Amino acid sequence: MQASPFTRQDFRAALGLFATGVTIVTARAADGTPVGLTANSFNSVSLTPPLVLWSLSLQAGSMAAFATGSHYAIHILAAEQRELAERFATRGADRFAGLDWRPGIGGVPLLDGAAAVLECHNRSRYEEGDHVIFVGEVEQCRYRADASPLIFHGGRFYTELPL
Repeated sequence: MQASPFTRQDFRAALGLFATGVTIVTARAADGTPVGLTANSFNSVSLTPPLVLWSLSLQAGSMAAFATGSHYAIHILAAEQRELAERFATRGADRFAGLDWRPGIGGVPLLDGAAAVLECHNRSRYEEGDHVIFVGEVEQCRYRADASPLIFHGGRFYTELPL
């Protein structure tokens, strides 16, 4: 059986049907500037050692900071953090302007209010297609057991999906 051809848009639409959580990944550039972006390409890899992965477009302006930095933090967003997710997804915006944050391991910016925060050592990177897959070893982990998740599905944010 031969598969029917599909377009890039078809592939993107199909992937959009996979509901995901929403994260913000933060780091420090070589000059100390905080960088961050919204990502839904996040997954657990291993419990022992504690490893997670996420991916970033090769074209991302923040690629150098993530590729060369020793650490980054992954913030798993809570339902009430939609505006923060949109802010960190906006191209060209000063994402940290007027935003309170504190330094974590390696000086990475830590944002308040997340459902969970994973501070990671930048363990390895793999270039595949038009993205780099980052594997981080979790050195610090905090979470709010009572937090509801922010969900992304079909190009929209949800705090719960209908059953």
